[in-house]
Amino acid sequence: MNTLSKTTTRNLEATVAATGVRFAEGKVSIALSDGREVSLPLEHPYLGWLKAATPEQQAHWQVEPHGFAVYWPDLDDGIEVVHLLWPDPLS
Repeated sequence: MNTLSKTTTRNLEATVAATGVRFAEGKVSIALSDGREVSLPLEHPYLGWLKAATPEQQAHWQVEPHGFAVYWPDLDDGIEVVHLLWPDPLS
């Protein structure tokens, strides 16, 4: 069970935003507005769609309004910042 309350989740969404993306060494890293960078292995079960993408598709991403998520239009999928900050990312 997720230990973050709805209030905490809303506060995270309001104060931390995605600012960039990079791929290296089999991981996707999301840069955050507070200076942190969260990296996840592309082997993660929930990232199969991103692992299977071509390098061109991986490189074509956009930050959603207010930075709440990163979206890959060619793949019609994305990653929300709040999910990156949960104790068990993407669970």
